[in-house]
Amino acid sequence: MAATAQDSQAPLRGPEKKDEDREDETEFSPFYGIDKGAVLQEARVFNDPQIDPRRCQQVITKLLYLLNQGEVFTKKEAAEVFFGVTKLFQKQDINLRRMMYLCIKDICPGADEVIIVTSSLMKDMNSKTDLYRSNSVRVLCKIIDGQLLAQIERYLKQAIVDKSAVVASAALVSALHLLGNNAEIVKRWVNEVQEAAQNKNNMVQFHAVALLHALRASDRLAISKLVTSLTKANVKSPLAQCLLVRYVAQVIQDSQPGANGEQRPFYDFLESCLRHKAEVVIFEAARAICNLRDVTARELTPAITVLQLFLSSSKPVLRFAAVRTLNKVAMTHPLAVTHCNIDMESLISDQNRSIATLAITTLLKTGNESSVEKLLKQIGSFMSDIADDFKIVVVEAIRSLCLKFPAKQRALMNFLSGVLREEGGFEYKKAIVQSILVLIQEIPDAKETGLGHLCEFIEDCEFTYLSTQVLHLLGQEGPKTKEPSKYIRYIYNRIILENATVRAAAVSALANFGAACEALRPRTIVLLRRALSDNDDEVRDRAMLHLEQLEGKAGGPEAVQPRVDVNLAAMEKALADYLAGPTDKPFDISVVPKALTPTRGAGVSALGLPPGAVAASGGPGLPATSAARKDPTAEYAELLRSIPQLAPLGEVFKSCEPVRLTEEDTEYAVFCIKHIYESHIVFQFNCTNTIAEQVLEDVSVAMDLAEAADFEEAFTVPLDTMPLNGVGQCFTVVSRQPGAIATGKVVNILKFKVKEIDPSTGEAEEEGYDDEYQLEDLEVTPADYVKPTLLGNFRKAWEELDPATEKEDEYGLGTREGLQEAVEAVIGILGMQPCEGSEAVPPNARSHTVLLAGIFVGYQQVLVRMSFGIDSTNNVAMKLVVRAESTELSEAIHQIIQDA
Repeated sequence: MAATAQDSQAPLRGPEKKDEDREDETEFSPFYGIDKGAVLQEARVFNDPQIDPRRCQQVITKLLYLLNQGEVFTKKEAAEVFFGVTKLFQKQDINLRRMMYLCIKDICPGADEVIIVTSSLMKDMNSKTDLYRSNSVRVLCKIIDGQLLAQIERYLKQAIVDKSAVVASAALVSALHLLGNNAEIVKRWVNEVQEAAQNKNNMVQFHAVALLHALRASDRLAISKLVTSLTKANVKSPLAQCLLVRYVAQVIQDSQPGANGEQRPFYDFLESCLRHKAEVVIFEAARAICNLRDVTARELTPAITVLQLFLSSSKPVLRFAAVRTLNKVAMTHPLAVTHCNIDMESLISDQNRSIATLAITTLLKTGNESSVEKLLKQIGSFMSDIADDFKIVVVEAIRSLCLKFPAKQRALMNFLSGVLREEGGFEYKKAIVQSILVLIQEIPDAKETGLGHLCEFIEDCEFTYLSTQVLHLLGQEGPKTKEPSKYIRYIYNRIILENATVRAAAVSALANFGAACEALRPRTIVLLRRALSDNDDEVRDRAMLHLEQLEGKAGGPEAVQPRVDVNLAAMEKALADYLAGPTDKPFDISVVPKALTPTRGAGVSALGLPPGAVAASGGPGLPATSAARKDPTAEYAELLRSIPQLAPLGEVFKSCEPVRLTEEDTEYAVFCIKHIYESHIVFQFNCTNTIAEQVLEDVSVAMDLAEAADFEEAFTVPLDTMPLNGVGQCFTVVSRQPGAIATGKVVNILKFKVKEIDPSTGEAEEEGYDDEYQLEDLEVTPADYVKPTLLGNFRKAWEELDPATEKEDEYGLGTREGLQEAVEAVIGILGMQPCEGSEAVPPNARSHTVLLAGIFVGYQQVLVRMSFGIDSTNNVAMKLVVRAESTELSEAIHQIIQDA
């Protein structure tokens, strides 16, 4: 076979065979055994007086193969090949000429050698053959520098508006590649590109629209104007229309729905694209609408309707695209997707397993409690047929379903334990174990069942990481169960049978049982003594330490599980800062913020994360509704801890969603995020400068607190320089009474020093002047002080709270389109977490009850029961019952509704 591949006269393909013969034969590669030295020897055929086009094509093909496989040619070898290829210009063979163009592009000759081939390529640019003209444009733009580009600029402008679509597209694509290093030259071709954007050819129009956007990529205002003009123009190319839909989505991404239900800018255009005759445009528009930030159910409806039609398409690619998009929508708006459930049920038996998997996981997110067993049965029929990536998606969907319907935890836990015993890779098994860990933490009734399944799993687990995770959990949760002794056998087996890492984890887990259960202490001491002869230092050291502790030495049994009352992340940073500076003074641990005290029913999980974080840690598989509402606090916590002036404030309780304080398309863009602390509020202002001719320094925001008398401005952290088209942060801190629910309206003024840019040097002037810019007012509401929290058992948590704190009242909500709209509105006002799937109102229901859970600042739990009813005239009434850890908090919830 190698000899055949080396023979330049041999055909590049093997002899044709019948289909039935091919199935049993190994695929033949024409490049098997190719050697660079032999191919370079063959390249001498380029110098033959009588050029053989077919033979030269075969040699160039081998050269291109070597280049694309990463083979490196020396400068001398590349020069010899390049000069040999240039001699082939004398042969007027179309196929050979195409191979020559590819070879010259891939070899990329040096600046000294480019001039040799330029004249030949220029000649081809003026050829009557479109194939020569288009390819010569591509090659020239790939190999020339800026100086030579200026000389051929006239020819490239003509090529952009050429009547031949092939030539025009080649010139436009080449211009896109040239933008990186020669942007100023390409920007002079705007008129020609705009003319090409009106071309009737689909591909030319597509490339022209892409180039127009690339020319304005760094100017948001220019992009907005371009999108406005293109949406009014007649863009006929489906591909160009898809690009335009994406650009429109970018423009409206930062915009918020207007007051009184006003639509976003350009939303009408996206909705009109749903009626386009090209399926690719319809899908692109539907996907863009579904991906809008803070998209409402009303905006989603037309897109969901179109995707529902695609579910029954005869084309597999359309079915896949539709169900994949709906699967993503179901994470945040499961109720909007429920109308498609009947169509998706038919896709469970689809021949394409990717489609079937996405359909079943979407149904898991949108289905009701009664359909769980049926769905699990259907899933089990094809789990073994799909790849691990899709299995992980299924597992995450099951986890979210279990959190939504805790009563079904037994059936769902049994399913997870079943698939845990099957074959699978590390990531798949890790996803299952993490899901069981989350369910054990969030659903108390699932603890013993889950621990039992995990004990069976580690008996035959090949992954060290997962075994140590499970052993750690057993050490934490096992002693708290009714029969802790039954877990000791599984743990001790790991000390006997596993590797050193797992043995060390098992020793620590075993010691936890001895420390927490006095009745089991003598037995655990006997077992730990057997580990003293282990051949690993770490295992022996842990066994010796824990034995001393269990026998009353080295701190006693309490020291087996030491309690750390400081924030570990903040302590790590403080120690790093201490070591970076002078260490003549001892480290002061009092500067480290204390750890947060978990509230009742909202403890810290076995993974070391707050419950909300655990519920959200599964990634894209978890829905935001009925599992964990989006909490941006974790996103900002690290940033806030890194700012020395804010560190003394302690840990942030809650971070609110960003609020825009400037109009669209103004010279400055400012967003505000409110961070709630125990006795302070930190206002973080994300600032962006869009004026290239100015530098803004010493940027801060002054606040007028006349309408917020309960606040007092403490200090500001200014921004040194507001970045151009980037984001910089400045902070203003106000204080309030600890734990108080202070509210009010804040007037904001952006203050800064302006320095003009000298156009001749591009540097900022030394002298500047002070200026200010009026921002939008900002409201601090009671809802800012409440954080959603997930509960596994709402009824149990409700009964645990003191009935004396219960406050009840009735409210009229006016005329609504339906109960669902009223439910969503009240949930949005309170900012609390719906429990047990109660936020979904059954179709045509005339009454409904919603359960909400939250934590107020100071880590005080609040639970809410809301009963809704709607009459024949669509007037909605609501009965609100609140229980909290204090009567004042219950009254605060009612006050939120009254103020709204």
